[in-house]
This record gives sequence, C-alpha cells and structure tokens, in this order.
Amino acid sequence: MDTIDNLVSKTKEGFKSISVGEKYKTQALSSIKTWLTDSTFKEYASQITFMIENKDWEYLLDCFYQIIPFGTGGRRGEVGLGTNRINKWTIQASAQGHSQYLTKKYKNEVKTRGIILTFGVREFFSNSHYNDKIDNPVKNLTGKSIAEAAAEVYAANGVKVRIFDTPRTTPELSFAVRHLNALAGDMFDASHNPPEHNGKKVYDEFGGQLIPPQDEELVIEVTQNVKEIKTIPFDKALAEGIIEKIGEEVDNAFVEKIVSLSLSKERDVVIAFTPLHGVASTSVEKALKIAGFNVLSDPKTSNQSGRFENITFNIPNPEVVESFDTTIVFANKVNADVILNSDPDADRIGVMVKHSEKWRFLNGNEIGSILMQYVIDKKLKTLKGKGYAIKTSVTSNLTAEICKKNGVEIIGELPVGFKYIGFEMNNLEKKGLIDNFLLGMEESHGYIAGNYLRDKDAAIGALWLAELAAELKKENKTLLDYLNGIYSKYGYFRNYLTEIRLPGAEGMSQINKIQKTMRETNPSGYGKFKVEKVEDICNRKPIVSETDKVSKNVLVYHIEPFD
Repeated sequence: MDTIDNLVSKTKEGFKSISVGEKYKTQALSSIKTWLTDSTFKEYASQITFMIENKDWEYLLDCFYQIIPFGTGGRRGEVGLGTNRINKWTIQASAQGHSQYLTKKYKNEVKTRGIILTFGVREFFSNSHYNDKIDNPVKNLTGKSIAEAAAEVYAANGVKVRIFDTPRTTPELSFAVRHLNALAGDMFDASHNPPEHNGKKVYDEFGGQLIPPQDEELVIEVTQNVKEIKTIPFDKALAEGIIEKIGEEVDNAFVEKIVSLSLSKERDVVIAFTPLHGVASTSVEKALKIAGFNVLSDPKTSNQSGRFENITFNIPNPEVVESFDTTIVFANKVNADVILNSDPDADRIGVMVKHSEKWRFLNGNEIGSILMQYVIDKKLKTLKGKGYAIKTSVTSNLTAEICKKNGVEIIGELPVGFKYIGFEMNNLEKKGLIDNFLLGMEESHGYIAGNYLRDKDAAIGALWLAELAAELKKENKTLLDYLNGIYSKYGYFRNYLTEIRLPGAEGMSQINKIQKTMRETNPSGYGKFKVEKVEDICNRKPIVSETDKVSKNVLVYHIEPFD
C-alpha cells in the first residue's frame, strides 16, 4: 500500500494535466492530505485512495478544491467525499457554526425555542467514481441521516431540537417554525436538483431564509469560527429530551391553514396529480382532498423515492414540461381536466391544462399571472384599503400591469430569491398591512398567499388553480382561456427562460470572466435587438454585506428591435 506522501505526490503529478488555476490545485492537495491523515476522516480514506490509484484527477480536484460554499441559503450540492461535497462532515460543520450563531444571537432562548429540522426523500446510492466493494460512508446517505447528524450537533451545543420523524415539505418547515415559535429551521433536501444532490437550507425565526447582512453573519460563523464540532449521540439526546419528535398536530394545523385560504366553492374538476416521487402527498394532495377535490394520484410517480426513477432525465422539476411525461399517460386514462405536479419538497407547483383535446404546459410567469388576476377578482373588493403583491425582478411585468390596472400596489424589482418576498411580507406585517397581502410570486413556479409561512408553497397555488379550473369548466372554458383573456385585457407578454450551467472551479472562473467582460464592453445590441437600457444591480445602494454584493451581481438588459 502506498504511503500518504506517495499518494499526495501522485495526486500532485496528476493535477498537472488539468487546466485550472494553481490555487485550486494547491487547496485540493492540502485538503486531500488532511483527509488522508486526520483521524476525523478515517472512514473516507480508503475511497480517496481508490480514486488516486484510479487516476481520477478531475473528480478528485472538484471534490477538494474548496469547502462547499455555505451560501445565503445554506449548503447544497452533490453528495460525496471531500470538502466540496455534501457528507456528514460538511453538514455537521454547518450545524456547529449555526449553533454558535444562534447562541450568540439568542443566548438561553436556544434551550427552549430551539430549531425545527425537516428532511426530504433523497438518498445517495453511488456513482462511477467510487469502488462499491469497499466501505463508502456516503453510500445510502439520506436526508434523514444528515438531519439526525445535524441534530446531534445542535443538541450537543444546548440547542433544543424538534424534528419530524418522516419526510415533510419545505413549506411545512416554514410554517412549523412560526407555529412552534422556534428560533430557526433547517430543511435537508435539494429541491428539484439531480438525484445525486442533497444539502440543507436555513430558516430564521420568521420562517423565511436569511437576507443580507444577517446571512453573512451566519456564513462567517460557519466558515471562519468553527474550531471544534461538538456531538451527542442522537438516541441519548432524544432520551434526555434535548431532541423531540414532531407529531401530527403540526401537519393538521398546516393543511387546515392552506384550505382556509380557498376563494371558491366550485370543485367539479378532475385532477391528475404527481408529487414527482417527493413528499407533496402530505401537503398538496392532502389539502386538495380535504378541500373536496377529486384528486387522482399517478401510481408510477407517487411513491417517495430518491431515485426519481419514473421522471424524464430523473430531474423532478415542475419548471420543465418533461416532468409531466409519465403523468400525461395516466391523466389520459382517467380523463383528467388538469395535471398538477410539485417538486420533491413541494414548494413549486406545475400545471398542464387539457385545451382543445391537447395538453398545454403553463410556465411560471403564466401561472403567476393567472393567480394574480384570480385573487384580485375574488378578494380585492373585500379588503379595507388597497391590496399588495410582491414579485422579484425576473418575474413577468404582466403581473405588474395587472396590479397597476386594478389599483394594487406591487412591491417589485426585488433581487432573485424568494427570501426577499418573505422579508417584504415581514415588513407588511410590521405595518399592520399583512391582511391586505394578495400574492407573492417568482417566475420559477413559486407562489405564496396568506400569512402562514414565509416561503413559496405548491399547495396554495394548487388550491387556487384547481378551484379556478372548476369555475371555468362550468363555462366550458379552461385555464388557457382565462390566460388568453388576461392577454386581451392587458396586452400580450411572452416569457422565455433558459440557463447555461458552468460547474466546478473552471466554471467559476468563466462566470467571473463573463460578468467582467459584459460590464467592460457594454454591448449595444444582440442580433436583431438593440440595448435600450442596462441596469447593473450592483449599483443599487447600499451594499450591506459581501452576500448582498454577490446577490446583486446581476446585469439586466432592456432590449427593443432595431428599427
């Protein structure tokens, strides 16, 4: 067997074949040596040795070139070995830093109010880089196992832990934080990311994600101030009452609140539903059935499974039409009027409408426009004073036009991220205006109404879409007819969304180079379109933290056709 020095030497030589900056190679080599020598990581050493002997240089570099960023929402990414992967060590290091942050901020309240932990269905099985014939500490790593690993750290730091015993939704976590008067919450999942991903998302005492500068305070604590990770065995902490299990009372209160936001009594519509192998049977499906809808679950995609095996490309994302592929077959068998789906943690809603005997996919901006008009039609006249809606800057301006023409104040042009919508809801609540809040929305299929949580929830979107579809069915119309009516009234808006993924150390360098070049060259046009105005979000002052600076690293180009 090679000595540690020989393994490190082989790795250093192997890294010469990779065209990335030397600083990334140096950091990776240092971290690999630590993980091969420090007893903290002894269970990982055999797999790391295998990858070195197998000359898996690019993957090794990506696993170790950085500590996986603890960003403004938490830590999320590919499961695996190393500092740049989700594993028990990166999760527990996060929990240690978060424990320190909470204790500094809330003192002894951490012992009573504490934190709520929730997890999804994800499970890491293996990949081609590992040797399945030797021990692998990340094989079969689940959302539950990393949630319990984090609980051991919080409990050891004197933070009261309340944890769900089976998978629940992200919206229910946000609700539970508020309902149980906790100081914070963690969701252990990776939403609609690929199956090999997992992670954690952090919530504050209002049930929303932290925004600048508070998020930077947590980032600094996690990345700079963790010197020792304290732990206590999960069962021991459970026996001592530091950790408690959450029961059905929270589930029932959550669903009851969703159903209470119904705006119509119409229920005559056939709904085909899929949670895309996730946990929305505990929220979306349950709420719709309690509300009185005929909901038929697709048997091929309704089982909870981290493999997402019956979803096209195994990516359970309502933002893409392919996520409906399996359920369309089922919907045709049961003669459904609409298909609803949600991502695995049930905070995004997707819909397809049967219109003229064909299935029509609605994107996030189209759904948001429909929901905005619907809540205005149903609720605006009942308000004392004007209504309020909230949207991010990348969400369609059709929603802003709808609000403007109906006298609704739109709080818009927010940075990307639903946490900013939650923050504005907090401001409305402080001003005594939250009862006049109509809808919060983002283009990526996220919507919220009412005052029961501070994050997007697939269930409220599903409820309103279902009852509107039932109302329209009585008139032999569909949600698409309703959308076309909106276009006729306010003007036609077309929205197209695409993305370019640039992963890893090389991708990070490319992104920075692209942003720098765009700012320096200031393009005057793109193809058939001229640039009328450029907004550099970095110019929005004040910049209150480094995390604020990162979130504002956005360029917005307003374009018009050339004459």
